[in-house]
Amino acid sequence: MALTQTDLLHMYRTMLLIRHFEEKATEFFLNGQIRGSFHPCIGQEGTAVGAVAALRRDDYLTCTYRGHGHAIAKGLDPREAMAELLGKRTGCSKGKGGSMHFTDPSVGLLGENAIVGAGAPIAAGAALTARLDGTDRVAMTFFGEGATNQGVMAETFNLAAVWKLPVIFFCENNLYSEMTPIRDAIAAPLADRVAAYGIAAVTVDGYDPLAVYEVAKEAVGRARIGAGPTFIEAMTYRLVGHMIGDNEVYRTKAEVAEWRERDMIVTFPQRLVAEFGVIPEQIAAVEADVAREITEIVRFAEESPWPEPSEVAEDVWA
Repeated sequence: MALTQTDLLHMYRTMLLIRHFEEKATEFFLNGQIRGSFHPCIGQEGTAVGAVAALRRDDYLTCTYRGHGHAIAKGLDPREAMAELLGKRTGCSKGKGGSMHFTDPSVGLLGENAIVGAGAPIAAGAALTARLDGTDRVAMTFFGEGATNQGVMAETFNLAAVWKLPVIFFCENNLYSEMTPIRDAIAAPLADRVAAYGIAAVTVDGYDPLAVYEVAKEAVGRARIGAGPTFIEAMTYRLVGHMIGDNEVYRTKAEVAEWRERDMIVTFPQRLVAEFGVIPEQIAAVEADVAREITEIVRFAEESPWPEPSEVAEDVWA
């Protein structure tokens, strides 16, 4: 493994930061400080951090409305992310995008997308841009298993395969398309379906961030040398509802409890100590550092100014 102990601790730090960010944002939502819908990625931090760790800062990324973790992993300033959720001027989209539209081109983040499956063709376009510009940049796009039933996904898979675009299709299969179990919506294994387009396809344990990193690293390496796209299906699970307010009647408490036992925020630091020589004091230092950062993130967001009414038409193009 090429990852150093420092890399591994950084992965844990990022996952923990995302978890605490989502928990605090949930608190804001329940207090009425965040409007609209809110879709936390609690439980899916490992797919975001493991996969994005294989990218460079200048690589492209698109993600879904459950993409706060991916955006932070790619380098979006979490202070700007929280300010955006609260509708503040200092937000990454100046308070006008909200939860489902985090964007920061300076770190390659081309945006979350509220439309199911719509990030994939954008990523394919970014990959084509890299090709035409003569660079070795790659694009990665995240989506859920339900998105694979969208027609635009079929079109994008086909075009990416034909043109051998440097794009990684990352499917976070959390077993439920909103409230519909995957078994009721998809008959064939996803990797088999996508492989039929002529795309390299692999399935990985999404609750193992290091396994995710390894397959993502290989996919990124293939893309950089012109070997074409890869489809990664990461088997994962959200530990909360589809959105805040979801009563989760479609799944059992026993099922959720089973996945909670594998919660990587608990198991990953244990693994670092048991397998990689990290000492408990290093874990404690990371946790204390994240606690301090969350305090600063909240302070920044709450104290940031609101946009002025006169700004409503700024940064709007038609």
